[in-house]
Amino acid sequence: MPTSPADTPTPTLSLDEVVIRFAGDSGDGMQLTGSQFTNTSALAGNDLATFPDYPAEIRAPIGTTFGVSGFQLRFASHSIHTPGDAPDVLVAMNPAALKNNIADLKAGGVLIANTGNFNDKFIAKAGYEADPLDDPTLEEQFTVVKVDLNKAAVNAVKETDLTPRQAERCKNILALGMLYWVYSRSLEPTEKWLKEKFAKKPEILKANILALHAGFAIAENSEIFQNRYDVLPADLDSGTYRNLMGNAALSMGLVAASHLSGLKLFLGSYPITPASDILHNLAHYKHHGVVTFQAEDEIAAITAAIGASFAGSLGITATSGPGLALKGEAMGLAVMTELPLLVINVQRGGPSTGMPTKTEQADLLQAMFGRHGECPIPIIAPQSPSNCFQTALEAAEIAVKFMTPVLILSDGSIANGAEPFKVPSAESLKPFPVKFHTESEGFLPYQRDEETYARPWALPGTPNLEHRLGGLEKSETTGNVDYGPENHERMVQLRADKVQAVANTYAPLEVFGEKSGKLLVLGWGSTYGSIHGAVDRAQNSGHAVSQLHLRNLWPLPSDLGEVLGNFEHVLLPEMNSGQLNLLIRGHYLVDTDSMTKIQGRPFSTGEILERIQSYFA
Repeated sequence: MPTSPADTPTPTLSLDEVVIRFAGDSGDGMQLTGSQFTNTSALAGNDLATFPDYPAEIRAPIGTTFGVSGFQLRFASHSIHTPGDAPDVLVAMNPAALKNNIADLKAGGVLIANTGNFNDKFIAKAGYEADPLDDPTLEEQFTVVKVDLNKAAVNAVKETDLTPRQAERCKNILALGMLYWVYSRSLEPTEKWLKEKFAKKPEILKANILALHAGFAIAENSEIFQNRYDVLPADLDSGTYRNLMGNAALSMGLVAASHLSGLKLFLGSYPITPASDILHNLAHYKHHGVVTFQAEDEIAAITAAIGASFAGSLGITATSGPGLALKGEAMGLAVMTELPLLVINVQRGGPSTGMPTKTEQADLLQAMFGRHGECPIPIIAPQSPSNCFQTALEAAEIAVKFMTPVLILSDGSIANGAEPFKVPSAESLKPFPVKFHTESEGFLPYQRDEETYARPWALPGTPNLEHRLGGLEKSETTGNVDYGPENHERMVQLRADKVQAVANTYAPLEVFGEKSGKLLVLGWGSTYGSIHGAVDRAQNSGHAVSQLHLRNLWPLPSDLGEVLGNFEHVLLPEMNSGQLNLLIRGHYLVDTDSMTKIQGRPFSTGEILERIQSYFA
């Protein structure tokens, strides 16, 4: 590896955007490395989007392909909506990381390979017969930078008391320092983070600081990189921004909803990937009156949340697909008792345990119909990590206004992805204060509001407001148990009418592009960014294509049928087998074109753009 300074200063070129993917063993610190580059780019003012990719195994054998952890980051000087289709730079910590990711690297892209781990043992574990770095076609397709990060890390921290094995663990921070120089990033944010992280471990702190600076110096004073680059700040709306992941944004939105409604927040949750961070995040908000309860199972978690709502709190439970299945009976209880409840489902690949760390959108029909009896529940889906904040507010307001459980359908890519979040001012958030029923005269527990069909929320212990709750069918107004056939049909219809009335609160649908034309690309949830990027590029090429993205999945918007009827064709990309497509066809008799992907990976913009272009060929 060259170490002598270049004869002439390395030129600095300006780029609009860069996509970097860090990949290595699950113990190589790829998520930490990617997160630090993300935070530094956010402080530099770039727009950004991330896609962490975790292995499903708790601790796969080191060096194996199924133990590879990845983190992709796209940072730009303009507005972006996805973490990018393919990386410009791939950092491969071992042969397995190379094997899993090299097919995605752009032609002409930069491959940084840690040669310290390209030994016979790891080469064989990855399934190679020979060292892939010796393949001449690699350098024909990419700019290959071979660096022994293991040795460089040991040399960088030799003044510390760390063993060579401990020193090698600093290799990810050394690689981070190299890329900070290449892309003109400041070391200061990561230095500050390291000082906070290892404040009580001075030797570890010293080693990481040394490795960070060593990586920067190696890139600056050697000839391994031919150019240096800069990505200018994006022209974002003025305001205060935070780099925020989807689960964190949901948690913040829930706390805000607690303040805006005047209700205490109670989360009953059982840890499950990828929803566990909601429990972890909300546990830090005790100073806002938040109560978190880690239950022994999913059923206990949701029934505790229902009990909290019965007692006058905003009950919440968070889970993933397998947990949602277990919560089904209790969700029916919440529907029958007509209590406000937020059920968050962070979708992942299935069925059964499936692919717990991979993303999917395959729980829509379960959310819609996965309870026995006629049991409708409003469903709302965020479209991006930052949009989770507003989604939480909207879901909470629907729940308390209509006295109904509400289901939030997030997914793994939203939950673990990050993007800049513009922090709203407190004044811009609309309060929706809850008033409990206190008037005893003429009180009937199932007397409904004429507009919302909501029953009164009377707290236990309120004098003269004793009433019966439970899972058995209720008499229309008194709440007494009533098995009468006409009453049951009437109550089923009233509960359905209440949910349908939620659609009266929706804003009119907004179409990106012309309001009518040849092609509409319809989507929901995390497909938003990929669809938007593809439609934007197609429009710039002169194609008559528009985008409509649904956040309210049930009840469907009242103006949806009219919008669909204004287009010759409707393309519907989903990360499932066509579940919303089935619903749209059934409700509107529209011959939609289903585009499906069930690979545990999001759609790329290029995939959708290619499908769009086929309509204009």
